[in-house]
Amino acid sequence: MAGASSSPARRSSWPVQVALVGLAAIPVIAGTMRLTEVFGGPHVMPANPRIAASPAPVVVHIVGGGVFLLLGAFQFSALLRRRKPNWHRRAGRALVGLGLAAALAALWMTLLYPRQTGTGVVLYLMRLGFGSAMTASIILGFKAIRRHDITQHRAWMTRAYALGLGAGTQAFTIGTGQAIFGKTVLTTDLSTASGWIINLAIAEYLIRRPNRRRAHDWRPRRRAELATST
Repeated sequence: MAGASSSPARRSSWPVQVALVGLAAIPVIAGTMRLTEVFGGPHVMPANPRIAASPAPVVVHIVGGGVFLLLGAFQFSALLRRRKPNWHRRAGRALVGLGLAAALAALWMTLLYPRQTGTGVVLYLMRLGFGSAMTASIILGFKAIRRHDITQHRAWMTRAYALGLGAGTQAFTIGTGQAIFGKTVLTTDLSTASGWIINLAIAEYLIRRPNRRRAHDWRPRRRAELATST
């Protein structure tokens, strides 16, 4: 019986981590290629004079964001949380710092770098808004777990991870938007912003959906209560 009960949990958990790591791999690979250039390697990405002039925040953003996305994917494994709670807590503390570093570096670049060619004020404002939202979500998630509010902790960290994963979704939304509506400044801005919006909408759905296990268990529990009362 123990093997039968643990197998479904294992089957239901690992596809989520695979999907998250797969999506996170897109910005991680692109960021690794950019880091290779920063440290004197071959140039395989489009030239970006802003990075050459001030590479430090880019390095912080890429390294912090990459580890945040890859390691953070496994924080959503209920099986791992049950079996290795200490690992979950230690990894969570590291992820708070890494996520904040990535988000704050992104805000720094948005505010102090010259605006990226081919983008407009819409994307500038979106980057400020979503970067600030990711920063606030991590802080609120950390504060929630400090007061042992697990429900709010999971909700805020889910939002933070969804926003951090926006770069993976944008690989699809930018290409799709430009293919359908053309490569204009407004199209690029809205297609890029839609990556964050889509991820955040999915996160909110997952946060707010009813607990299916609780709903499933309600009827047997209610019958037992009625039987006891009679």
